[in-house]
Amino acid sequence: MRIHTVRLTAGLLLACALAATNTGNAATSATPATSAAPATASTANSLEAEQEAAFKAAKAVQKVGPADIPLRDQAHLKLPAGYIWVPTPAAAQLMRSMGNRTDDTFIGAIFPANDDADWMAVVKFVKEGYIKDDDAKDWNADDLLKSLKEGTEAANEERAKRGIPGIEVTGWAQKPQYEAATHRLVWSALSKKKGSTGDNQGVNYNTYALGREGYLSLNLITNAKDLDTYKPDAAKLLGALQYDDGKKYADFNSSTDKVAAYGLAALVAGVAVKKLGLFALALAFLAKFAKIAVVAGGAALWGIAKIFKKKPEA
Repeated sequence: MRIHTVRLTAGLLLACALAATNTGNAATSATPATSAAPATASTANSLEAEQEAAFKAAKAVQKVGPADIPLRDQAHLKLPAGYIWVPTPAAAQLMRSMGNRTDDTFIGAIFPANDDADWMAVVKFVKEGYIKDDDAKDWNADDLLKSLKEGTEAANEERAKRGIPGIEVTGWAQKPQYEAATHRLVWSALSKKKGSTGDNQGVNYNTYALGREGYLSLNLITNAKDLDTYKPDAAKLLGALQYDDGKKYADFNSSTDKVAAYGLAALVAGVAVKKLGLFALALAFLAKFAKIAVVAGGAALWGIAKIFKKKPEA
């Protein structure tokens, strides 16, 4: 079975919908159809080839749960049945083929084995020291949301310079919740393309596990309307993350260990701004390839599991 360019992961759900609504017509308005057709076909072939290579590389190294996945020298993921793990660099190649950047904190990605599920989860480890969690008892969700909105707006200035569409935070999908006993943080913000009047919203469902030397983040990306359906998946995967002995939050030694320059609230109001940029990058990618990625009549989204389950061409 041939992989089409529309068969993208859940990280592009929002982008596909917005591209179909806002950029599809503009893609051909400035260029005569006779001259645009060869270029469009060439670009489509190039993009599909890039994604085909990325999917092939991912499938070659994928691990299907149940499996024990080491997360650098920090922790292990007891991947349950029904999930697929793709490590970097193959996972990074896959992300790049969909228009998203990665950095050295990126460890890998998790996908559902269910054909009908449309989500993906990005796993990172940020080694910036022990994060004090004493500010959690005093934070105010409204204040955090205000800071998140202000930070996102400020970041839009830089996005504009790079030709990346601006985004805006519209509210909480889930207010920040911190479990002191397990040192787990969960929060989720709704976002959309800045100035958009449509109902299409994306959501990053962010979960964190604090450790002695930093934090693991598991960021589930899907469409806002599907969040309640896939929340249990995020919770299950977060519970499957376990730090190794000596790397746990309780192993912190104040005499020798580095303390992060920020507190727990920054993982909501500060780091969040960078996470939300994922949607802006996806929008920029699809704005460029809108006529390729969008099927007539709207955005076609196929379950990511089909990519990993498909049989090779004869």
